Amino acid sequence: MQRRSTGLLIVTVLGLSATACGSSEPAKPTAGGAAPVTITVACQPAKSAPKERQAWDDDVATFMKAHPGVTVKSTDQQPCFDPKTFGPKLAGGQMETVFVVPVTNYADVIGQRQALDITQYTGEVKNWNDLRPDVRELVTKDGKVYGVPNVHYGVGLVYNRKLFTQAGLDPDAPPKTWAEIRDAAKKIAGLGPGYVGYGEYSGGNTGGWHFTQAIYGRGGSILTDDGKKAAFNSPEGKAVLQNLHDMRWVDNSMGNKLLVGWESLMMAMGGGKVGMMLGAPDVVTDVVNKFKGNVADYGITGFPEAKASLSGGEAFMINPKATPQEAKAGLEWVDFRFNTVGKGRFDFARGKAIGNPVGVPDNAVYGDSPTGKAIQQDRVTNASLPVQNYEPYVQAAATIPPKAEPAHAQELYAILDVAMSGVLSRQDADLDQLLSDAAAKADAMLAAKG
Repeated sequence: MQRRSTGLLIVTVLGLSATACGSSEPAKPTAGGAAPVTITVACQPAKSAPKERQAWDDDVATFMKAHPGVTVKSTDQQPCFDPKTFGPKLAGGQMETVFVVPVTNYADVIGQRQALDITQYTGEVKNWNDLRPDVRELVTKDGKVYGVPNVHYGVGLVYNRKLFTQAGLDPDAPPKTWAEIRDAAKKIAGLGPGYVGYGEYSGGNTGGWHFTQAIYGRGGSILTDDGKKAAFNSPEGKAVLQNLHDMRWVDNSMGNKLLVGWESLMMAMGGGKVGMMLGAPDVVTDVVNKFKGNVADYGITGFPEAKASLSGGEAFMINPKATPQEAKAGLEWVDFRFNTVGKGRFDFARGKAIGNPVGVPDNAVYGDSPTGKAIQQDRVTNASLPVQNYEPYVQAAATIPPKAEPAHAQELYAILDVAMSGVLSRQDADLDQLLSDAAAKADAMLAAKG
């Protein structure tokens, strides 16, 4: 989802969201006489975040000192990825030398040749081979590389440890199966009026989004392999709806209020009376920072019984108009600022010192590689959040293969909202009919798209 991608970017990259144009003094030619090169990059933090902005500016100065002849100019794109301006800016050739692309847009940007083939330059990213192969594959087409993965996350189960304790459950042994989730949800709902054992979305495209998460976990798909037909009218799709139906109407563990969109469920989670929900690690950050939840209350564990996990995130790509010198300098910047242990966005000591939340495992691009282990160790060492609460997720996420969002994701999510709303609002909902109707609408939409 676009919201999640940009939200992760803000948390992971020390609050990056540019509002003002930033630049440095033009670089002088190197001693060897090489011509100076200037690159534009996303995204300098806003003036309203002075500490993060100063950290960025310090990194620019350090980078330029280490790379004589290179000038780095930061653009004023607000935020780093803005869906309203991204398409026109890309089509008009106005994109920065180094720009951010969310995972939902990889295929379109690469397919339309709006990103440079950087295969020959990947050596500029020193830890390239430590990046997760499955994540690198997302920016690779026909054997050619078009981006450097910057953020990657998989879905897990976010849960309220305090409610687990109150319900007689062990918060250090969270559920691993849907049967265990169902049992825990009943006990949490039994705490009294207003308590919700398991929360779920039903509209605003978020219902369909969570349906996709759930069906992926069960091994199902949203579309056929060729992307031309709906594939969710399947045993896996029905299992998703059946499980929700039973928790809602048999167990009475999902509350009586229909949680329509992202904000409604997050607000309920922050209120401290929702026991569990599917979500990526940034849910904890948002619940605490935006909806006043107590950070000590929340834990994250692995996606239950997952055969795959909906993946999200973004990559840095290079403008196809970039010269070889600009492309090389751009990737050197990406390497320094976004891929060096203890530096740039991975300078967790600096992040903690300036008040950023440190500890949520919201970026798994390096997985369990030596670089990934070093990053995680630094994160734990400098944590300002209770990292032990997130360890079950860290352990599980490394073993679950990612699966990308489907083509035409937002249109499909809107269609699947109807099925999610139906099963959560009507006890007598015909699950087969809900799936059949949604599949027919999806097929018609896909046919119109060509």
